[in-house]
Amino acid sequence: MIVYEVNLRVRRTIEREYRAWLDGHMREILALPGFVKAELFEVTDPAPSPEEVSLCTRYHLRDEPALLVYFREHAPRLRAEGVERFGKNFRADRRVMTALT
Repeated sequence: MIVYEVNLRVRRTIEREYRAWLDGHMREILALPGFVKAELFEVTDPAPSPEEVSLCTRYHLRDEPALLVYFREHAPRLRAEGVERFGKNFRADRRVMTALT
């Protein structure tokens, strides 16, 4: 099992619009081959700045080849959509984890 995590810092001024977009974005990703589960969390510790909300999405994939297909065939377009729509009003940091148990 692979977990692909995206940590987001979103300006509070666009939070409602961003969350509405993110819901559809997550459904689109979850429909891709190899994705088995998606979760959304609000990060409370460490606390974000007063101007931002901190969110974390976690996508569970069946294996690394599915993640590599996502990175190659889907990620550039999906990431560009968010940047195109929200510009510098959010930041994203990503990491990949492999389950050991």
